[in-house]
Amino acid sequence: MHRLTVRVQPNASADRVEQWETDAAGRTYLKVRVRAVPEGGKANVAVEKLVAKWLGLPKSAVRVVTGAKNRLKGLDIDGPPELAAKLAGDQGNERAGN
Repeated sequence: MHRLTVRVQPNASADRVEQWETDAAGRTYLKVRVRAVPEGGKANVAVEKLVAKWLGLPKSAVRVVTGAKNRLKGLDIDGPPELAAKLAGDQGNERAGN
């Protein structure tokens, strides 16, 4: 099991994984944009689907476990040990790739 923190922008013009960023408190997260609205969990489902696709995993492998009603969310990801390298990412301000 892996953990990933993402910052979500709902109501975006397109679904996409952007770049790694660090907030003022020093927490690193992956910035993602989804077209879904933040109502009834629609944006959370869109985030799970987008991150699963980005990682090449089935949708069921990614779950929002913290921050369901916040922009900053914690995801649990079921994947192979090699996935840890991609989840650690470059973590500079470079594009994460789609």
